[in-house]
Amino acid sequence: MDVLHERCAALDIGKRDLKACVRTPSPSGRRSRRQEIRTYPTVTNSLLELREWLLVEKVTLVVMEATGDYWRPAFYLLEDCLNVILVNAAHAKGLPGRKTDVADAAWLCQLGECGLLRASFVPPEPVRHLRDLARYRSTLTGERTREAQRLEKELEDAGIKLSSVATDILGVSGRAMLDALIVGERDVHVLAGMAKARMRPKIPALVEALTGNFGAHHAFLCRLHLERIDQLTAAIGELSVRIEEEMRPFTRQLELLQTIPGVGRTVAEVIIAETGGDMARFATAGHLASWAGVCPGHHESAGKRRSGRRRHGNRWLGAALGTAAMAASRTRETTYLGARYHRLVPRLGKKKAVVALEHSILTAVWHMLTHDVTYHDLGGDYFTRRDPEQAMRRLARRANALGFTVRFDPIEAA
Repeated sequence: MDVLHERCAALDIGKRDLKACVRTPSPSGRRSRRQEIRTYPTVTNSLLELREWLLVEKVTLVVMEATGDYWRPAFYLLEDCLNVILVNAAHAKGLPGRKTDVADAAWLCQLGECGLLRASFVPPEPVRHLRDLARYRSTLTGERTREAQRLEKELEDAGIKLSSVATDILGVSGRAMLDALIVGERDVHVLAGMAKARMRPKIPALVEALTGNFGAHHAFLCRLHLERIDQLTAAIGELSVRIEEEMRPFTRQLELLQTIPGVGRTVAEVIIAETGGDMARFATAGHLASWAGVCPGHHESAGKRRSGRRRHGNRWLGAALGTAAMAASRTRETTYLGARYHRLVPRLGKKKAVVALEHSILTAVWHMLTHDVTYHDLGGDYFTRRDPEQAMRRLARRANALGFTVRFDPIEAA
């Protein structure tokens, strides 16, 4: 196979050390290749020695696998002065039964020098910082949700059914009642009287829901849960302020993305943090959807399609798109996305319909950021306008299923 990179290097990286393989033209001038493999610890000083060796060898391409987070220090030290690519480990599997770190480094180097590896997307440093902040905020938000669930479980153990009456037990009214319970208030009428605004009409139901067996043990645990929730809320707020500062270069992209139904500021920030806000690195909207893992997979053999299961994509972006898709699905009568969801549910089911909506949202994101345009909604009646006859047939089938016949007559213009 033709060698595209005469001087190529590959790194097999572990936690404590790495194997570096360098392949260069043979000094004898023959078609054979010279190969040298060295071992370096993964501490910074050793990585600097590795960099010097690669520069002396005049390496034009360095390949490394994305193994956990261990690739990061080496990649960040080498990217400034060398052409470094990060590859998916699944794309560079060696022959079974011959796996060692040295063999992996040599095999990776051979694939790299022949141009058989595709580089993964590694964003520039400012976007990497933004990613870290957005991902940590998502992690803390999930932890806060789990802590609230633990709190609700503790209330259920005490026979307190507050969540059956209040939509949010951590709202103004719910929090006031919980704080009172923790400090020792047990009069259910006094507790129910703490309801505010729209909770006031529910006072009789609250009296029943707050009647239970709430003791000192439950008060102790609920106090700890609430303190933990407050700590997480404060940390999330601090992260949000820092993210807002880091997002200033992407103000225009944020404005565009928030015109999509279901996409709020938090989701828009995640989209920019994960994609970098620059669609030039994705050739088409389909490439972006494939990278995010929101399109069907391909597995065909002997003329038969074995599976259409979608591949694993960016889980942080997938979670944000799922939130946006679920929000957009509730706008059935007013938006194209809502109409598309309810059109697909009977045929695909709810889960696949949500994924299809994620694909539609991401397609819109690519076109909007590529052409710098706001979202243009086709309307909730798009599918009816596109094919009125099909819509009438659908209505007729539903009426027939209920035992009725229908006739459609045009409305005369006034």
